[in-house]
Amino acid sequence: MKALARIFLGLVIFDAAVTVPTPEPINYDSEAYDATVEDLDTLYNYENIPIDQAETERVMLSGNRELLTPAPLPGENQEEDEDEESTPRLIDGSSPQEPEFTGLLGPHTNEDFPTCLLCTCIGTTVYCDDHELDTVPPLPKNTAYFYSRFNRIKKINKNDFASLNDLKRIDLTSNLISEIDEDAFRKLPHLRELVLRDNKIRQLPELPATLTFIDISNNRLGRKGIKQEAFKDMYDLHHLYLTDNNLDHIPLPLPESLRALHLQNNNILEMHEDTFCNVKNLTYIRKALEDIRLDGNPINLSKTPQAYMCLPRLPIGSLV
Repeated sequence: MKALARIFLGLVIFDAAVTVPTPEPINYDSEAYDATVEDLDTLYNYENIPIDQAETERVMLSGNRELLTPAPLPGENQEEDEDEESTPRLIDGSSPQEPEFTGLLGPHTNEDFPTCLLCTCIGTTVYCDDHELDTVPPLPKNTAYFYSRFNRIKKINKNDFASLNDLKRIDLTSNLISEIDEDAFRKLPHLRELVLRDNKIRQLPELPATLTFIDISNNRLGRKGIKQEAFKDMYDLHHLYLTDNNLDHIPLPLPESLRALHLQNNNILEMHEDTFCNVKNLTYIRKALEDIRLDGNPINLSKTPQAYMCLPRLPIGSLV
């Protein structure tokens, strides 16, 4: 019986062993399985993958493993790209859809060049010296200091400096200016210095009361080129230069703040005792006015000694 039982048990075990599936050898199916470290740089070369395939490119790391590069979600970043592409920019940084902005190089001149390309702009200062300009170029709105010397400008129009509320200094030395519109400077709220020397100006327009420095030397103002009381309300005026203008009088009244008055080489014949001083108040002293130039005029300063009693220094001029 025991022998039969062993035979039966042996048959059962053999049958179970036969029915067990035989494991197949693992197939890694990879070209890189036997590759050395030196071969990997050549095998995995991603530099030549086309850019337009980057959305769906599958980078194979092994026979049975892969990484997927996700494509962008629909509409993602497309709206920003469309905005950028739909707003073309000009060479000076401005946009044709935004005319209110003048761009980095300023508004365009008559020569169809931006002002700051034709001239030189440094911060809020614009230099247009010696460019043979015949008109004042359009200026950036933040211009504070404007220099256009040694050009051929003949006229200053009322709109040349319109809306330039930050303008503090204008220097138009050595041009051909013979005419200035009445409102060319009057509405500039912060204008402090005005230089118009070496031109052909016959009539001085109304000037803003904010001026501290005026130089209109070597022009053609003559007898009527300066309006009566033109400088009366300029309470901060320090320097007034009117040399070489064929003036026949000293423009009065002069503000108390005045420090220097240059009138040399004119046609001034006389002076009154109250030109600088107050004849009704003998204790009055005019301390600020220390520099008066009257040399080159046909006036004899020795004839009016009472006119200088209130001054810290005597005027420079002929005493004979």
